[in-house]
Amino acid sequence: MKRVITGLILLPIFVYIVVWSPPPLFLATVAVVAVLSFYEYAALVERHKIRRPGIYGYAAGLLLLFLPRPDVVLIVLVALLAMALAMTSQELAGVLPFAGALVLGVLYVFGCLRAGIGLRALSPYWLLFALSENWVGDIAAFYAGRSLGKHRLAPRVSPAKSWEGAVASTLMSVLYAYFFFRYLIPGVPLVWVLGIAAVGNIAGQFGDLCESAIKRGAGVKDSGTMLPGHGGWLDRIDSSLFALPVVYCLAGLIAH
Repeated sequence: MKRVITGLILLPIFVYIVVWSPPPLFLATVAVVAVLSFYEYAALVERHKIRRPGIYGYAAGLLLLFLPRPDVVLIVLVALLAMALAMTSQELAGVLPFAGALVLGVLYVFGCLRAGIGLRALSPYWLLFALSENWVGDIAAFYAGRSLGKHRLAPRVSPAKSWEGAVASTLMSVLYAYFFFRYLIPGVPLVWVLGIAAVGNIAGQFGDLCESAIKRGAGVKDSGTMLPGHGGWLDRIDSSLFALPVVYCLAGLIAH
């Protein structure tokens, strides 16, 4: 019940922020979600017995999020800074894990959400689709998995997930995309609609599994407790983090 209530409260706020909010409010919301998600990621890193990424991770992430045209040079500089900071570790064996965790976290959280900002620049409805298609797919996967699931998808990472649920998730995302694009982003060729939906959904499912692997390695069920019934912010956006850059790349091909 907590999950349903939280979802009903967040849904209209989410749609307003994504589609109709003025740019300053939208960007501020993205920044808050990014910082909260990175905070949860840092806590998971610490539970892996790796030094928690500190303030430099947040600073580098916000630069990646808001610089007008971040490029590969920024990523290289973040990696070099991470290596330099890692040298302050008391244990030399912790140098590489700390640097790797810092760079990965910045790209994983802030970099993927930056793709969401790019999608909204193309059209708010592109961003709405990239965020919502996996949520729609998750509902289909849940019910199909409960009634039809017999073959485990990734038993070591997420024992409850099944191949049947995964297929149902992709099919529902494709069906959802057909109607979504028809009414909200008309003019996109059908083959592109179906392809973007399928690839975006599959990317999102990998995102869900990857976050589950991080949590399982950390020995926790949820990344946080900020969203009753849903866990943490990272739990809520894990699939979207993988879907956003994939959909953004494909949408960019159509736009050009």
